[in-house]
Amino acid sequence: MLPVTEMDDGLTFHVQVLPRSSRNETAGIHGDALKLKITAAPMDGKANEECILLLSGMLGVRKADITILRGHTSRRKTIFIRGMSRKELESILSGVNRSR
Repeated sequence: MLPVTEMDDGLTFHVQVLPRSSRNETAGIHGDALKLKITAAPMDGKANEECILLLSGMLGVRKADITILRGHTSRRKTIFIRGMSRKELESILSGVNRSR
């Protein structure tokens, strides 16, 4: 399962972003990160915006409740989701395949 750090007001976890993909989708859990494929190029914050949009739709939370804490210019990012518990996240991600 995806390593998650719970806090009083939400949780954090890592994502590995693959920009310039053919479509926006999750691509399983890769090591200790959720792999996200996004169509945007990593320029002018477009990839970060699409990353947040994809997570928002997948997790059913508002975009305003998602923050990139670290990795704004990296493919590996630390994500904070406000108002979500580990149990809720695990339930949503239970259908996501584990990749290598």
